[in-house]
Amino acid sequence: MLSALSVWMIPALIVFIPLYAAFRKVPVYETFVEGAKEGFGTAIGIIPHIVGMMVAISMFRASGAMDLLLSAFKPLVAALGIPAEVLPLGLLRPLTGAGSLAYTTDLIRTFGPDSMIGRIASTIQGSTDTTLYVITVYFGAVGIRKSRYALKVGLFSDLVGFAASIAVCLILFG
Repeated sequence: MLSALSVWMIPALIVFIPLYAAFRKVPVYETFVEGAKEGFGTAIGIIPHIVGMMVAISMFRASGAMDLLLSAFKPLVAALGIPAEVLPLGLLRPLTGAGSLAYTTDLIRTFGPDSMIGRIASTIQGSTDTTLYVITVYFGAVGIRKSRYALKVGLFSDLVGFAASIAVCLILFG
């Protein structure tokens, strides 16, 4: 029953929302077009922020800084029983959604979806966020220049999500 409900939920919402808006006498098409115009302006406004973030991430990876950082942590994670293969995902995930998804896909292809590494990688992917991307795009879109505590809290929550993902997978599947 739940799977049948989930299959029909999106089409039902797609039909329900315009019908409800029409019932409330909201000009559905005109409202949609106005929202699309605002979205286009926002997209144009955040392009410089996205380009800057992508350049910084590429420089970090190409310089070898990520590899150096990972090699420093490998003995620690090995002592804790954490697969070292998931460590780069913990660094990539706050930086780039596409890069972390590509890395997760590669881990799953290499080790399998039902392996401990595949399970941990999938859980990390679903339990953390692309903090730097979110701060760059959303703060840039609304003109916030000082992200002061948001960056610290976002990265801390990514660290907690990373650690909790590993702990839960090791407890449930280990």
